[in-house]
Amino acid sequence: MTTLIKDKDWWRGAVIYQIYPRSYQDSNGDGIGDLAGIVSRIPHIASLGADAIWVSPFFTSPMKDFGYDVSDYCDVDPMFGSLADFDRVIETAHAHGIKVLIDLVLSHTSDKHIWFEESRQSRNNPRSDWYVWADPRPDGTPPNNWLSIFGGPAWHWDARREQYYLHNFLVSQPDLNFHNPDVQDALLDVARFWLKRGVDGFRLDTINFYFCDKELRDNPALPVEERNDLTAPKVNPYNHQRHVYDKNQPENLEFLRRFRVVLDEYNAATVGEIGDSQRGLELLGEYTRGDDLMQMSYAFEFLANRPMTAPYVASVFEEFDRVASEGWACWAFSNHDVVRHITRWHLTPAAARTYATLLMCLRGSVCIYQGEELGLPEAELAFEDLQDPYGVEFWPKFKGRDGCRTPMVWNIQQQSGGFSEARPWLPVPSEHYALAVDAQENDPAALLHHYRRAIAFRHANPAVMKGSQSPMTVTGDVLSFSRQLNGETIFCAFNLSDTPADIRIPSHEWETIGHEIGSVSEHDGIIALGPWGVSLMRRR
Repeated sequence: MTTLIKDKDWWRGAVIYQIYPRSYQDSNGDGIGDLAGIVSRIPHIASLGADAIWVSPFFTSPMKDFGYDVSDYCDVDPMFGSLADFDRVIETAHAHGIKVLIDLVLSHTSDKHIWFEESRQSRNNPRSDWYVWADPRPDGTPPNNWLSIFGGPAWHWDARREQYYLHNFLVSQPDLNFHNPDVQDALLDVARFWLKRGVDGFRLDTINFYFCDKELRDNPALPVEERNDLTAPKVNPYNHQRHVYDKNQPENLEFLRRFRVVLDEYNAATVGEIGDSQRGLELLGEYTRGDDLMQMSYAFEFLANRPMTAPYVASVFEEFDRVASEGWACWAFSNHDVVRHITRWHLTPAAARTYATLLMCLRGSVCIYQGEELGLPEAELAFEDLQDPYGVEFWPKFKGRDGCRTPMVWNIQQQSGGFSEARPWLPVPSEHYALAVDAQENDPAALLHHYRRAIAFRHANPAVMKGSQSPMTVTGDVLSFSRQLNGETIFCAFNLSDTPADIRIPSHEWETIGHEIGSVSEHDGIIALGPWGVSLMRRR
């Protein structure tokens, strides 16, 4: 196995490229992406300059939630290949200097997992307490008012035990009982299995869902004025509760400390996903503070369905500094669960370039999602093409996640954009073909090349990778801030609008190190930014 020599802080400021395996590259002609397909496309990722890849689940699974319902944590689903294929992913990525993070779904399993199949047989078998079971209320209804994110109650009746089991997601995704130390030990062994195989860390799915309240108390109602759609669509009644008992329990921190001990043996790192609409940044601070918890946490603030204005970005960082100043965020604009940001923010090509540069200048680590570098818009799918049960449940107000999961497009002239020779599991939108990788490779002005330059700029400037960040300033539609490290200061200004704007730069001597976007000029301490203009300057 090819291994990488890593310093323990390799993750700080890293650019992580997310791969959704089903949709990246099909190597065997069945219409579904696979691990061998990923191997063949690693040179593309290397050409971007990414530091690491995050591979969404490829474990054995009934695929009710497309791999996020795991039935065997230590094997590869035949749909994606074999353990030998995964070893090739590791070897090839490492040979290109790319680290590998894999997506671990520890809060719940599939109902087909051997642990659950044993647990549900009786109330006194060796794994009877490995999941969250509860007796009904005297009237036979569920033990409390908790709701599933995917719709309906979070409890499902099981006739074998004459009890309810907890499922925060699909009925077929029962929640593990983290209050049982044997469960914790088994999951730490899963992490060791993959670390020994060569992975460099994990993206931990739903990290704040691990523990629930032991007393199973009802969640209180959430006032209408406090509701938002950061982690669930507005049409979902899940937003009507304050989730104080079904997740976010203090016991989470002790398990994460145990997990960190395992990580440190391998200089591995973890991105924790915290799903909470009211306390997300606060929990991010709690879970990444110090050196004995998670290194970084995924933030949802820029994945939400709201305009990415200069005041909004500044308010997010102001709140971050207030509640999570000792923590470390991993920022993203798109992923496998949300509408692609090109569509969500109605971006023009110039705007897409500006936001890509902004992402690469922010303090924290960053994730980019496959196809983001091409500027792929959200796919509009017919109801009959939907695969996602979440979308089927809440259609048509919420169309699910299939629109951001359509196959990657590699070749403008080939069937399915070069993704597969067969009919793909989701259709490839006709408007995606013109944005294929080979078409953009031949266009010097394409967004693909801009992503490469923006990532290279981040890597070339340690202050941008790992430095501190000044409070953000908002001047009309212009967002500005400085990054500092070891005496170096870099000033960043972004015009987040299609209207020209002027701002005054700090009173120092500066040299311009980048303003390729829009028309930019500087005179007498004033920067004139054209529409979507960006100015990047180093203090002399």
